[in-house]
Amino acid sequence: MKKGNPAALLPIGVFLVLYLGLGLLFEYGMKIHMGFYCVPIVAAFLVAILVACLQNRSRTLDEKLGTMAGGIGDPNIITMLLIFLLAGAFVGVVGRSSAQSVAYFMLSLIPARFAVMVLFVVACFISTAMGTSVGTITLLTPIAVEVAAVAVCDPGLCIATVVGGAMFGDNLSVISDTTIAACNGQGCAMKDKFRGNFFIALPAALLTLVLLFFRTAQMQPVALTHSYDLLMMLPYVLVLIGGIAGLNVFVVLLVGILSGTVISLLSGGIVPEAGQTVLSQLLSNVGNNMAGMFETCMVAVLVAALCALIRENGGFDALLGFIKRVFRGKRGGQLGMGLMVAAMDVATANNTVAIVMANPIAKEMSRDYGITPRRAACLLDTFSCIAQGAIPYGAQILVAVTAAGEMGCAISAFDILPCLYYPMLLLVTSLAAILLPGKKTK
Repeated sequence: MKKGNPAALLPIGVFLVLYLGLGLLFEYGMKIHMGFYCVPIVAAFLVAILVACLQNRSRTLDEKLGTMAGGIGDPNIITMLLIFLLAGAFVGVVGRSSAQSVAYFMLSLIPARFAVMVLFVVACFISTAMGTSVGTITLLTPIAVEVAAVAVCDPGLCIATVVGGAMFGDNLSVISDTTIAACNGQGCAMKDKFRGNFFIALPAALLTLVLLFFRTAQMQPVALTHSYDLLMMLPYVLVLIGGIAGLNVFVVLLVGILSGTVISLLSGGIVPEAGQTVLSQLLSNVGNNMAGMFETCMVAVLVAALCALIRENGGFDALLGFIKRVFRGKRGGQLGMGLMVAAMDVATANNTVAIVMANPIAKEMSRDYGITPRRAACLLDTFSCIAQGAIPYGAQILVAVTAAGEMGCAISAFDILPCLYYPMLLLVTSLAAILLPGKKTK
């Protein structure tokens, strides 16, 4: 590990002051309605990148640009960008009527007080099978928005339930990129990591269901005022089946886009505006919804560029060195490892990237503290998920906010975070797994 430079972490502080600080000031200090929307997240990240570029005068601007380009070129970043754009195209093709039909059909079968719990369970199954939390959120957020509207429920709760269930899959899915990164980095078999995570993630999920039950127990039966169209449900049914079957997320989204296009063109689901044909209106909808994902894409790109500069300047090495100096003993080592990957996640806003960056030092800590590869992989996975559920600029939250906005639901990340019960309870079960005595793992 090279020598750390604590000053290299300054850009993160600058971003947090600009984005969170000003947002809190506008929302609660000045009582501005939707005050967090007044702070452009892209501008905040640009200022942070400028601060990072002004550091380390020994390197030229061209060298720093090359470092940022390397960070942006990470396969995980490219994958996320493609999912974002395909998600926008899918919503543009199926429109709001498809999600409405699914929501009305769901509420015609189950009592309203169980609707939110069902959303959570469905999100858990799909994310575990498909291995992507972002893809799961993309598919289910429109349904969550409609369930909230029809059942007169808090939309923040419904969307947070989907996000929490999607994060459950990141913890347990054997094809999740977080699982692959943690297992490969620590030399742990995926089945062993699954067994270790099972007794941490499942209790958190069950406690989340209990909490949702009491939160929604007073919801009244819903009097449905609209009928649902089974044909319009078909694109969502196909993508949900594909997700549960564990198909690749790109295949799932492409199936949804193609089926949605055919159904929209043949069934008259697209109503053209004046001077438009059905086909031109469909293409316009797709273009507008893909454009709505551009800010989310830009955030992913800027975060990748920023964390590449911070890493090159020694900021992460300083953080990791501090953690190794402070924490002592096996339990302390596990807490330190969890704090380390959580801090990396706060900095990168990407749990997979955080795990990849933390892997080398985590392996070294495992040797120093006597932590098994299985436990190390579990800690990296769970604590990165916990941090990802606490930051308002993480990919999962941003995708949920964007998808909700495309459905006509104006909501901010700070409406979702207080209802994100699964990551909160995952912290409880993770700490219990560290602090409580248990069987020795090999």
